[in-house]
Amino acid sequence: MNWVLHVRDKARKAARRFPEKDQKHIIEALREMRENPFAGDIVKLDEENSWRRRVGAYRIFYEVFAAQHAIYVFRVERHTSKMY
Repeated sequence: MNWVLHVRDKARKAARRFPEKDQKHIIEALREMRENPFAGDIVKLDEENSWRRRVGAYRIFYEVFAAQHAIYVFRVERHTSKMY
């Protein structure tokens, strides 16, 4: 069963600024997350239900709500030394 994926407008706008090749990698990662949000290079963050997935030089930040079988992507950023 697929998870429902919601991407906040802020995350969508940020991803549009990335090079097209990188956008394709991010889109592919989001498709994979619909199958299993806990697969791939992920790290549990301090906040409840919050996770980070690495996609090349980019990071996808999201929350998982198992009861609703939903994923909420709230941020997509290029990884830099100032990011964390």
